[in-house]
Amino acid sequence: MENKYLKLLSRDFPTINSAASEIVNLSAVRSLPKGTECFFSDIHGEHEAFLHMLKSASGMIRKKVDLALGKAVSAAEREQLAYLIYYPDKQLKKMQQSGEISDEWRRIAIYRLILVCELVSAKYTRSRVRKSIPGDMVYILDELLNVTDDIVKEYYYDEIISTVLETGIADRFIKSLCELIQSLAIDSLHIIGDIFDRGPRADIILDELMKLRDVDIQWGNHDISWMGAASGNRALIANVIRISMRYNNFDLLEDGYGLNLRALAVFASETYKQDDCALFMPHTLDDNIYDPVDAKLAAKMHKAITVIQLKLEGQLIARHPEWKMGDRDLFGKTDFIRGTVDIQGKTYPLLDTYFPTVDPAAPLALSDAENELMMVLANSFRHSERLNAQIRFLYSNGSMYKVINGNLLFHGCIPFTEDGELQGVCIADKTYSGRALLDKLDEIANRAYFLAPGEEKETAADVLWYLWCGAGSPLYGKDKMAFFERYFLDNETLQAETYNPYYQYAEKEEVCRTLLEMFGLDPEKGHIVNGHVPVRIKNGESPVKAGGKLFVIDGGISKAYQSSTGIAGYTLICDSHSLILAEHKPFISGESEHTPNVSLVERFDRRMNIADTDKGRELLSRIEDLKMLMNAYRAGSIKERGKQEIG
Repeated sequence: MENKYLKLLSRDFPTINSAASEIVNLSAVRSLPKGTECFFSDIHGEHEAFLHMLKSASGMIRKKVDLALGKAVSAAEREQLAYLIYYPDKQLKKMQQSGEISDEWRRIAIYRLILVCELVSAKYTRSRVRKSIPGDMVYILDELLNVTDDIVKEYYYDEIISTVLETGIADRFIKSLCELIQSLAIDSLHIIGDIFDRGPRADIILDELMKLRDVDIQWGNHDISWMGAASGNRALIANVIRISMRYNNFDLLEDGYGLNLRALAVFASETYKQDDCALFMPHTLDDNIYDPVDAKLAAKMHKAITVIQLKLEGQLIARHPEWKMGDRDLFGKTDFIRGTVDIQGKTYPLLDTYFPTVDPAAPLALSDAENELMMVLANSFRHSERLNAQIRFLYSNGSMYKVINGNLLFHGCIPFTEDGELQGVCIADKTYSGRALLDKLDEIANRAYFLAPGEEKETAADVLWYLWCGAGSPLYGKDKMAFFERYFLDNETLQAETYNPYYQYAEKEEVCRTLLEMFGLDPEKGHIVNGHVPVRIKNGESPVKAGGKLFVIDGGISKAYQSSTGIAGYTLICDSHSLILAEHKPFISGESEHTPNVSLVERFDRRMNIADTDKGRELLSRIEDLKMLMNAYRAGSIKERGKQEIG
């Protein structure tokens, strides 16, 4: 097998010299500083705020601007330059309209952008930088960024900039420099779950993520809900539509994914025409741009899909007694004649008692019209090309957890029992816990989407629903989802959801060390990065826990959480020198100043190189393979190939 592998490797490196040259190249790469990693969590469809964080590298680009120009340029001008880097098209257009642009302004802007770009690109190979440059500008920018010591830099810059101005490509050149700075400011991106729901356009976020060269995603329960919907689970199809109705996100469904909601609108209008559906008025955090829907119709659609979801969830719970969720089928236990429900021996009145599609003798049965509607909606999900392209991206770049560069990333929790033991979850008559549970769920999630239609696929997709809201779900991490109680009961005690004991135990440093070891990591150097639980900084909470071993970085990018957190999200940043936490301000479109509050969390003992990362270890393994190939050439067990043979 080793000889067979070396023969395959020899196709790329057919001579001793070519293998030796690659060894030198890989060794040089390993000696470079490690790239900047950014960790985001719980984006929840807030595309404008997230894209600003991405374009600004969560304040790191402003930091580079200050480093490059701080001694010579005023703070106001540095701020303007940073905003130009984030939004070159927008700023150039605005300045052209106001008459602020002149050739002298362009000359100064290009010169300053080159200085910033030199600083940002310093840790990368020339090849890596060239690949990031827009195609029509590769030669010019490559020359500018790699001026040799024997050339007078200022004169060389002036000559090229003058030529750029004379040829009329200055604005395009400025845009290319800005885009290059953006692309190099972040080397790799980690999304710790929950891209979907609440905010208006998760699809735009995914479009942007799909353009990046190095991104990974640790699925959140909101992501898994959409993955399950795309896999055909009808309860999750209803769920993602319901949440979109709740937050007035019609643009996402219809403009973003081309999902046909006409059948739902017609059904809701007819079925609930006598009902004002007051409890179901949408929470409008963002207005629809392309598909404005009357609020009263949206409320009727919201109620219609909510009732269908409750029925489908009750059916699903009955199919899986091993999950022990019978107490969560409150809709199936409701007395629709009296308009009450019994919970733990007490009777509670419903806030809404108008259910024209419910048969009290069989409350979980869909009416013929509801069943037909769900068939239409399921077909729409199945045939949405854009939705399925983005779901495939979530699968190809995502997982239940990730171990990278000594850190453990997952969205929610590792389920614990009250006494601090790992909680077991029954799957197909076998109990899993800890790392084994996450590995098994990862396998099932893939099967739910990629298997051919049939019972096995349907069962796997049911598990995705459990991951959405089950008590043992590592993505959900609570004892229950009080879906029914929040909609139909006026009782805060019943609406309360209790977090899994993990969230208490994980604040202990020794527990985090044990979890790191479980995943094969060094407990001395490693960290756990979570999202899912909003950190309420205004209540004195901190995202840094367990003596610096745990980072919980859900700080409220979603507008729905900002009143309780007091901020607008976190970015954890790991560069070659340190770990940094960026605390974001609420994003207001059109404002130039959104620079976050940045604080140092941990400074490394020495500057980290690529050799210290997982990528560096991969390169070292590649070097060892190439050395073996060279030895095989020298021993004659594999023959070098000449030019004619290679061709």
